[in-house]
Amino acid sequence: MRLLITENMRDISIIIINYNSSSYTIQCIQSIIEKTSPSINYDIIVIDNASHYDDYSKLLKEITALDNQKITIQRSKLNTGFGGGNMFGVQFANAKYYAFVNNDTILKNDCISISYNFLENTKDASICCPQQYDANDHVQMSFDHFLSLKRELFGRKILEKTNPKRYPKRKKVYTSPLKVECVPGSFLVTKASAFDQVGGFDTNIFLYYEETDLCYRIKKAFSDGNSYLVPEGQYLHFEGQSTKKSNAIKKELKLSLLYVLRKHTGYIPFQVMRFVLTGKFFFKSIIKPKNFDLFLFFLKGAPLSASLKMKQMIHKK
Repeated sequence: MRLLITENMRDISIIIINYNSSSYTIQCIQSIIEKTSPSINYDIIVIDNASHYDDYSKLLKEITALDNQKITIQRSKLNTGFGGGNMFGVQFANAKYYAFVNNDTILKNDCISISYNFLENTKDASICCPQQYDANDHVQMSFDHFLSLKRELFGRKILEKTNPKRYPKRKKVYTSPLKVECVPGSFLVTKASAFDQVGGFDTNIFLYYEETDLCYRIKKAFSDGNSYLVPEGQYLHFEGQSTKKSNAIKKELKLSLLYVLRKHTGYIPFQVMRFVLTGKFFFKSIIKPKNFDLFLFFLKGAPLSASLKMKQMIHKK
């Protein structure tokens, strides 16, 4: 557990990770400065997650030009992924709440103040998120149901039809706060105390499902550990600007899924899911041979040693 110093504590620390996408990071920062009420005492902590030096240099130059004392930038020599990068950022935060905001987002309104005020005034909430929109300003799904073997085998729609009270429709447009099981990592605001007490993000996970794991652990640990969608807040998410689609990324996604499934539901659901994925990619590889690598990956047990986390190079500049 990290000890927060109450002296000079801010209302909220906003942590943004940059990875070879500085133009998006600057846009995100500018939208936060433009939209956030001056009544909120906040700071912005930018973590450069071992980008190429040219991108980092551009980012540093742009942030310096903003001449805003609320913004600090820290550079990691190693790409530690989403969870690791945000955990690095937390080390420089001293606030009542943390906002983990993807750099490929732009605030449509004052999401920071809306999220802060909601958590301040909702006794059973520890996490919340605003309503997500895509680059074309269309409403996107902004919450999910906890990862389970049932969800993966039968699908979310079946869960929503058979038990709508527990599993509200993700594709529905909501106009008032909604209690949900987990919120997206693209814009997640949490009580610092709850986050710190559960140990923050699990850094065994390099990419994907970090927020699912966090929401689950906070919900389990605290009576007021619920997550909420707060549709009054609105933001655009361009999605995937730091990670391009590839077999390696697809493998990382499934690796994280299996890790979180095993962590929270046990060995048998993990093995059932691994067996299903092994069969799925075996048959896919018959049609598309490039899937054979994925078939072998699941056949061998989907070990964490295969994660992209193990393949990062230290940047000395």
